[in-house]
Amino acid sequence: MHSPFPPPIPAEMLLLAYRSGIFPMADRRDDPEVFWVEPKERAIIPLDRFRASKSLRKLISKDVFRVSVDEAFDEVMNACAQPREDHPESWISERIIASYRQLHRAGHAHSVECWAMEDGTEKLVGGLYGVSFDQVFCGESMFSQRSNASKVALGWLVSLMNAAGYRLLDCQFMTDHLRSMGAVEITQKQYLEALAHCGGSPFTTLPKAHETLLSDAERGHSSPGKLIAQSLTQTS
Repeated sequence: MHSPFPPPIPAEMLLLAYRSGIFPMADRRDDPEVFWVEPKERAIIPLDRFRASKSLRKLISKDVFRVSVDEAFDEVMNACAQPREDHPESWISERIIASYRQLHRAGHAHSVECWAMEDGTEKLVGGLYGVSFDQVFCGESMFSQRSNASKVALGWLVSLMNAAGYRLLDCQFMTDHLRSMGAVEITQKQYLEALAHCGGSPFTTLPKAHETLLSDAERGHSSPGKLIAQSLTQTS
C-alpha cells in the first residue's frame, strides 16, 4: 500500500541538523511535510544546577513508578503526540514519529518511561524522549498521565546523564515548568558554542547507565529511586 507520507528523514540528516542547532517540527499530526526550526533563544538545564524539589526527591525515592529506559520508545512518542488541552494539534507528525523511530534503532534517540500498576496490570503513565549525540541530549517532548510522572522521568534523565558523562541537556523552548527545575535561556550563538565543547563521547550510553544503576541498587540492598534521589540532592 502506498504511504500518504514522504519517507522518513534519514538518520544522518537528522543528526547533522541537531549538530547544527536545528530540528524538525510539523504543523499537525497528519502533515506530510516538516519545517526546520532554529530558535533565537534555547532553553537548557545545566546538569549541575537541576532543581529537584524536596517533594520530588521524596517521590522518586519511594519508587512510586518503575522507571525504564528504551523499553517503550514508540509508545512514549505516540503518547507525546496525543492532543492536549493547551495543544489540540500536535507538532509530532506520523512522518516525525517514523523518522525518530529510525534514529532510535540507530542508537541516537532514547526514551525514559514511568510505569504504574492499574487493575493488576503495569501501565505506561509518563515519560519523555529525545535525541542523543556526543555528550548532548536534546529533549523533544514529555507526557504525564499520573501526577508528577514526567517530572520523575526528567529527574531520572538528569541523574543518568551525569552518571553517563553527558554535559548538555537541551530543552529547546523555555516553559515555566522547566524554569522551575533550573532551566536557563541562552542565545543560539551560545548554544552552538556549547555544542562545540560537547563533541567527545560520554562514558557510556543512557541505557547502560540505567542498567548499572539497577545493579548498584541490588548489590547495595537499596532501591533505584533512593540512589537517584541521593544523586539529585547533590545537584539541587
